[in-house]
Amino acid sequence: MSRENLTLAILGALCVVAVVGATPSDPPVEAVRAGAAASSSNPSNAQADCPAEELVPAAAEMTVVPVIAEEKRGSLVLGTWRDLPGWGIDNPAPAWNAFLKSCGALRTQREWQQVCNLATAVPASPANSLITKFFEQNFAPHQVINADGSDNGLVTGYYEPLLRGSRTPSERYRYPLYSAPDDLITVDLSEVYPEFKNKRMRGRLIGNKVVPYHSRGDIERDSTVLKGRELVWVDDLVDVFFLHIQGSGQVRLQTGELMRIGYADQNGHPFRSVARVLMERGELKLGQTSMQGIKAWARRHPDRVHVYLNENPSYVFFKELPRDLTGPIGTLGVPLTAERSIAIDPRVIPLGVPVYLSTTYPSSQQPLNRIVLAQDTGGAINGGVRADFFWGFGDEAGRQAGRMKQDGRMWILWPKDAAPPSPG
Repeated sequence: MSRENLTLAILGALCVVAVVGATPSDPPVEAVRAGAAASSSNPSNAQADCPAEELVPAAAEMTVVPVIAEEKRGSLVLGTWRDLPGWGIDNPAPAWNAFLKSCGALRTQREWQQVCNLATAVPASPANSLITKFFEQNFAPHQVINADGSDNGLVTGYYEPLLRGSRTPSERYRYPLYSAPDDLITVDLSEVYPEFKNKRMRGRLIGNKVVPYHSRGDIERDSTVLKGRELVWVDDLVDVFFLHIQGSGQVRLQTGELMRIGYADQNGHPFRSVARVLMERGELKLGQTSMQGIKAWARRHPDRVHVYLNENPSYVFFKELPRDLTGPIGTLGVPLTAERSIAIDPRVIPLGVPVYLSTTYPSSQQPLNRIVLAQDTGGAINGGVRADFFWGFGDEAGRQAGRMKQDGRMWILWPKDAAPPSPG
């Protein structure tokens, strides 16, 4: 099948979605980074790429379906530094290092060239006062406003988990993590149809038809579907499931070696919240749907774990990453920084920008006000004031991420002399 016909085939499936008003979103990781809190998010706001269903006729025979415009998700309002709660109190040094990483990806963009050149000319390990002054002199704060006009939203957390595994299967290490399969087709629709900017479709070919890729249940029931694509085997099915939600992690092998793995691709099926399913069926109560609560339920009911996990058809594929990375790689393409990187909706907040986040620590009223960097995205991170806070690596980071579901406000810090972005 030619690339043009393949694109048309997948476009047909998207048009069907457009008729009923649904808008598939990208990237499709359940998010990576909706983190532990993705399990309690509204699945209607966590749609992933929609799979293609049927090969459509040639272009001359196609019925043209109008594209339904995506509604506005938020806006930006120019503010002052006085508006930022606790501005100048936090130690900005970790944020400065994360900002320099963002500049590595942003400096080719016209509005970022000057400010990133100035930043890289600053002597190493600048004083806190110099960092604060740099931001005040070169940036202007713009408050993020939701589509409904409110300025408050949800801040959740995610982290990089540690799993136990082996490069060879055994009775103990029997749950595989897979690399992206060769038969998974991804088409960037905007290459042919600009109106589908940021829309990508996933599926597989059967003869001359494009069909949805295998769901989680399909993959779990038939080990031959991805045979030969195993990266590593681990010892806990529930840990595998949550790794799919986090999107990256590390595996301690039998040899003692640490293997870093990251998100490679996704099967194109929408994410469905297992926490919501467990709650709807009376297995968990509202206050028990944290990552820790779901894991505790799974330990008590090992015979029913597969049934509920497979309610989420989305499936993530991984790749092995270099060991010398300082953190997992986010959507921006740079390593994330613990407690200084966040996942955002790039339709409102541009990737890479500094953001002033005003929220509270998990399950408390203790202020958490600081500069963070918008270096990641996630399928469940939708809307203006919506962020997923990266806590770092390991069990303590996991405990913080699993409990974080806080209110928050956000300001993007945009180069002072550049025209501000237009969300959406």
